[in-house]
Amino acid sequence: MAEKRGLGRGLSALMADIDVSVPAKSDSSTGAGERIVPIERIEPNPDQPRRDFVKADLEELAESIREKGIIQPLIVRIHPKAADKFEIVAGERRWRAAQMAQVHEVPVVLRQLNDTEVLEIAIIENIQRSDLNPVEEAMGYRQLQDKFGHTQEQLATALGKSRSHIANLMRLLSLPEDVVRMLRQGDLTSGHARALITTDNPSDLARKVVRDGLSVRETERLAKSGGSKPNRKKEPRRLEKDADTKALEGDLTATLKMGVSIDHTAGTEGGLVTISYKNFEQLDELCRRLAGN
Repeated sequence: MAEKRGLGRGLSALMADIDVSVPAKSDSSTGAGERIVPIERIEPNPDQPRRDFVKADLEELAESIREKGIIQPLIVRIHPKAADKFEIVAGERRWRAAQMAQVHEVPVVLRQLNDTEVLEIAIIENIQRSDLNPVEEAMGYRQLQDKFGHTQEQLATALGKSRSHIANLMRLLSLPEDVVRMLRQGDLTSGHARALITTDNPSDLARKVVRDGLSVRETERLAKSGGSKPNRKKEPRRLEKDADTKALEGDLTATLKMGVSIDHTAGTEGGLVTISYKNFEQLDELCRRLAGN
């Protein structure tokens, strides 16, 4: 079994020695500091775990870049297959938005990293993003476990998450592909999806949840009932009250000094007597009378 190790350097450690106040160096510089690079010489990491980039968010970032430029440089390494190009380690979202803003050069920081370190940093960076959807976050945790042997306890400690949060998210990946797609697209929340994990027909129930706009609580009830609406006890049909019944209600109300309602059940000789009390003193009095005191 491969020896399990702690989390690698991580994004924050890589960024710690970057002084963004230092003027950017030209592309001809070979130093490890910040430099300006033509955007066409930069390519994304094909193993980037983040797959979904919301167009509206990119457009908003692109507008900010047009007005203020790219404040935080991209972290890159020399492209493993082309020495005259760079591969993104962290900052693909900024790179995409810069293209939308028609920016021709971007600031970068060059790092010497191997494939394992690049993947680990990319995963950690994505997990720490607040706009990550539940599926992307869960897949990030799975990659850190599968590729680097990190336990849920190690991940929880290193990333500032609870172990239950990580475990619950990773359970979502056991759902059918169509349900995971609904979750990724935002049609379902993680709360909806968790309620469907243990059901026999999660795909059918998920479509019903989306179609009917059910809340998480309604989804939980639906899951417990197996997809059918819970049986509700049929209320007995009440008869229209006649004059004698109303008179009896009046007499009992006057005697008990509490509200009394009498309802006969259709087709039977039985019914329901309801006594209403306003406070605990009236309830005590009722109990004494019923007890014969």
